[in-house]
Formats: sequence, structure tokens, C-alpha cells
Amino acid sequence: MARIVLKFGGTSVGDIDRIKNVARKVEQEVKAGHQVAVVVSAMSGVTNQLVKYCNEIDKLHDAREYDAVVASGEQVTSGLLAVALQSLGIPARSWAGWQIPIRTDDTHGKARIVSIDTTEMEKSLQTGEVAVVAGFQGVSEHGRITTLGRGGSDTSAVALAAAVKADRCDIYTDVDGVYTTDPRIVTKARKLDKITYEEMLEMASQGAKVLQTRSVEMAMNHRVRVQVLSSFEAAAGSSLPGTLVVDEDEIVEKEVVSGIAYSRDEAKITLVGVADQPGVAAAIFGPLTDNAVNVDMIVQNVSEDGKSTDMTFTVGKADIARAVKVLEDAQSTLNYKRIISDANVVKVSVIGVGMRSHAGVAQRMFKALADKGINIQVISTSEIKISVLIAEEYAELALRALHTAYGLDAA
Repeated sequence: MARIVLKFGGTSVGDIDRIKNVARKVEQEVKAGHQVAVVVSAMSGVTNQLVKYCNEIDKLHDAREYDAVVASGEQVTSGLLAVALQSLGIPARSWAGWQIPIRTDDTHGKARIVSIDTTEMEKSLQTGEVAVVAGFQGVSEHGRITTLGRGGSDTSAVALAAAVKADRCDIYTDVDGVYTTDPRIVTKARKLDKITYEEMLEMASQGAKVLQTRSVEMAMNHRVRVQVLSSFEAAAGSSLPGTLVVDEDEIVEKEVVSGIAYSRDEAKITLVGVADQPGVAAAIFGPLTDNAVNVDMIVQNVSEDGKSTDMTFTVGKADIARAVKVLEDAQSTLNYKRIISDANVVKVSVIGVGMRSHAGVAQRMFKALADKGINIQVISTSEIKISVLIAEEYAELALRALHTAYGLDAA
């Protein structure tokens, strides 16, 4: 007998028929002898509607009341799934975040989990009852409902799996696993049997939307084995292999490159003619940080006379107008000659733990792009990742070229 936490996203519980389908999957795991806890998201579209209601009343709404409203979507789903399980003869009860309780800080709208007390849930699980947990929510030290931010149900599931010492956390989505790249663009993309926490974290942070970044961080920190699989297959997770996200030690032979991710949510800003002197970087990025603008890739070029520099960096596409405004307001302090912004860019990243022990990975990337006539605008690297910024029009061509260059194409 294993203890398993199952998580179902909004599309998996999008209507009553799909909720009944989820109940049948849970039934399979229970009949196999496993102890099961289920974490659910709101039905697809519900959270967006609840957010819209709040904004229609007051765009400057109280964040505490906003959380109380938007958390209700998951509570509805958890209750409905408990009813569906009971109709199949499976003992089940729903749990809201505050009932467990999942304790968080009081940063409403993007709270972080502090602790989970599973004492009462443990008693329930030991009796064979399925715990159906409302994801995405917790309770602050002041007793107010909090939410964990978009994608927070993934985080709820992994945190709960760590708290109850589950053998595995199955994340059911609308795809059947983690692929070497986006199969909608590269038809030869392959589903991976296993991927390391580090690789999955890089892929999630570089644009792959299969798992939420915070959930991967938590899985890595607590060594929770996570499986990504489809909720639309007939079989359940114990007999339907998806992609396992595991410790590096579980993967015997590591690929040099495991996957290629991309993000269209990038914009490039260049400050031309900034004085080349100590403190200039702090003067540029300090005001951006103060205005909650996250900066990613950074390149600095020093002029021949050594007196001035051009500073190029990327921000989220949604932040470009705010970033430009902040920098324009600081022009008298920064003394740059002009500012150039470009939202028509895409970041492409090759990722793999095998990079640590193989040379020539970057050169292969640069050659593959050069052979297709694709110009690289910015480069950044980490121990297991190389990212480049290119013109958005070349995104799909670059993905296909790199996928082939690293031998990732399916046979």
C-alpha cells in the first residue's frame, strides 16, 4: 500500500462529467489499496470570473476580501468531488485550507506556506477516507483566508505530499507528461520518462507551463517524487506512467540536453551611452526593483573610449511600459543618451544536467542558430542552462533547429 497525493487542475474538473471522471480515477487508486488525498483547482474559468467580479466592484479592493472570494472556487470543486466519490461508495470528505490547517504568511494574493498540521487529516486517512483538499489556499496567522497565487494548487499538492510523507504526488493536467519541447511546435518532440528537479525547475522558469515553479522548488527541497500525467486517459497514475520528476540520483544515464524551453513573455530594453563608472548598475536596477519590475538577462558593453557603456536587459512583456517610465523619470540621474525598447523578442533555453560534464554544448547551440540565419541578441548561462534572446519571428524555427541539433527528435 502506498500513500499518494493526486492533484487535478481546472481543465480536469471543468464540468460535472469531468469531475465524475476524476472520481473514477481516485476510485481506481483506492481499490488498489492506496491511501489517497486529492487536491483540486477551481473549475476552469471560475477563478477568472471571480477576479472579474472583484474588479468590477472596486479595482482597489481589499486584498483580504479578494482572497475570500477567489478561494471559493476550489471549495466548490472539493465539495463536488467528495459528493461524486461518495456516490461511488468511496468514503470521502472535503477540506478547506483553513480546516487542515495550511498556515501561510499574510501576503494576500501570493501567500507562502509556513506549515501544515495534518493531525486531523491523518486520522481521516487511516480510516480509509479520501481527503479532498481545496488547493490554492491557506489561512494566515490572523485567521484570514489566503491564496497562493496563480498555479498555487500545484504548490498545495506538493506541500501536502511532503507533510503527509506521501510516496508520490501525481499532478494531472491536460498533457500526458513533460516533453523535450512544445509538441505543438515541434512534432518530433518526445515525452520524457524522468527529469531531474533541477531541469524541471529551469524548464518551468524558462517558459514551460507544465508545472508551477514554486511547486518544483518545494518538491526539490522536500524530495517529493512528482509525476506529471494526463487526466484524460482512462487509467490512473499507478498504472499509467507519465513523467517522473525526481532526484538526479534516480536517473542512471543523463542526457546532455533534456529539453528546450521558450518564453514569449520577454521584452528587451537598452540604455545607450550610460557613464561607465562604479554604481551605475545599482542606479539603473534599484528603481526598477523598487517598482516591482523583475529583470532577467543583462548584458553590458563598454565603448572604446572606456567612458560610456550600453546596458541591455530583459523584463516581462507586461512590465515594459512601467520599466520605460521608471527609467525615463530617472534620466537626470542616469544621464543616458537614449532608451530603446523592443517587445518582439523571445527567449529560447537549452536545459540539461549533462552540461556539467560535457563541453561544446553552447557552441552547438550557436552553430545551429547561425546555420538558420538567426541572430543572437543576448546570452545568459547557468550550470545546466543556456538561454538566448532572438527575434520573435524566429522562435519556431529556432526550436526545431535546436531540437534536431541536440538529437532530441523522436525516431
